[in-house]
Amino acid sequence: MADIRIEGNCDPRFVRVKAAFAENFEQRNEYGAAVAVTLDGTLVVDLWAGYTDKARTQPWNRDTIANVFSTTKGMTAICAHRLVDQGKLDLDAPVVRYWPEFAQAGKEKMPVRMLLNHRAGLPAIRRKLNDDDMYNWDTMASALAAQEPWWVPGTKHGYHALTIGFLIGEVMRRITGKSVGAYFRDEIARPLGLDCHIGLEAREDGRCATMLASPPPPPGQVNLFEYAQQHPESVTGYTFGNPATAMKLSAVNARAWRGAEIPAANGHTSARALSRLYGALARGGEIDGVRVLSGEGIARCHTEESFGPDEVLLITTRFTTGFMLTKPDDPFGPNPHSFGHPGAGGSLGYADPDAKIGFGYVMNKMGPYIVVDPRARALMDAVYASL
Repeated sequence: MADIRIEGNCDPRFVRVKAAFAENFEQRNEYGAAVAVTLDGTLVVDLWAGYTDKARTQPWNRDTIANVFSTTKGMTAICAHRLVDQGKLDLDAPVVRYWPEFAQAGKEKMPVRMLLNHRAGLPAIRRKLNDDDMYNWDTMASALAAQEPWWVPGTKHGYHALTIGFLIGEVMRRITGKSVGAYFRDEIARPLGLDCHIGLEAREDGRCATMLASPPPPPGQVNLFEYAQQHPESVTGYTFGNPATAMKLSAVNARAWRGAEIPAANGHTSARALSRLYGALARGGEIDGVRVLSGEGIARCHTEESFGPDEVLLITTRFTTGFMLTKPDDPFGPNPHSFGHPGAGGSLGYADPDAKIGFGYVMNKMGPYIVVDPRARALMDAVYASL
């Protein structure tokens, strides 16, 4: 896009990030996007550019927010770890301590941590679901309570793409009496001043970028959604096809999706909010006098629990309790303790405690990459080149 105009602020030390952001529009099919970086609690990059609609009539502005798909998982995981810090949740306790109805299909002894580290064997529901069931919390929770694990829990891991939010979310609801969205709002978003939502009010729809379809993946990369369509009886097929709501942009761009609470996939936020949220975690769990997590909580966030072949994504993945970890072939920067979560299409939020960096990137032109999109990679590389 030759006519692109980059708005916002950038510390002179990080001009490489602004240059990489411009290159994303010129060379990497960017449409509308924002990037933000917090360094030891200070916002040093806050940039946005492009358009929020396919016709290029609505500019992306300072207050634009976007659906960030699985980047939402990090927001939800922070809530779970905060409950652990508060002494209200024990990751090693059986799920049934909090959610008695979960004691079906041999799941009586499953510990809570398996709901977060993708080892529970519950990435999909076998019972046929309708698209609208995704918006009904009780339907999803009861179906998961009844579901028999796809593998012996703890013996393998596989990406719980949508179910992880309902699983840990129901445990949180039983503990707090609040939905994930309400707990996140009251305990984290409002105290930190974050424009970050799990369950978006209708009055905010006008600020939402329209999500645009992805091109096909490059040669040699697994086309995950094509595989799911071609193998509907596989665990991957059920994970992304029952229901297929999240795979349909017509659904994702509609009010029902935005207004529901789908704590694994329908967070709506800005890059600025993500960088501040992870910026707090990157400096020991506190920013501007607001403590999100304890030091022990931060350590839990980057302690590996699953690493190896992923039964659902068909690639190698690495997880903690709720977060994706940096790994050699798909790093979140050069440091070993970085953790966060990418989202389908390209969004990314992560913390690097070694460099005290909180990073946020949101966009509306979907990319075909499973973990880190080249656009986010270019921005990350520029951040570290600036230090």
